[in-house]
Amino acid sequence: EVQLVESGGGLVQPGGSLRLSCAASPFTFSSYAMSWYRQAPGKERELVASITSVGGNTKYADSVKDRFTISRDYVKNSVDLQMASLKAEDTAVYYCHALDNYGTNYWGRGTQVTVSS
Repeated sequence: EVQLVESGGGLVQPGGSLRLSCAASPFTFSSYAMSWYRQAPGKERELVASITSVGGNTKYADSVKDRFTISRDYVKNSVDLQMASLKAEDTAVYYCHALDNYGTNYWGRGTQVTVSS
């Protein structure tokens, strides 16, 4: 059974940094584009950042561009989201997502990120 397990969430002050990790097992990690989504209370889930299966091309939501960095490790089968200059509006549950070229996709259970003083 494919599992995506997120970690690294928590409480951080505005302006602080946090690194989220998503461990993927067991599947052909290199065949999947990986993404991070987030969902704040009362809002729809939104795409934060994505990275392609091959080439490592990245894409970011305008709201996080220049503050967040997505990366993947093909040896560890993991994808990370480095978040800096965090704002209160970044508070949300962050989800890891995997998608292949055939539309097969998987979701993690999410990790809470709270930005507050």
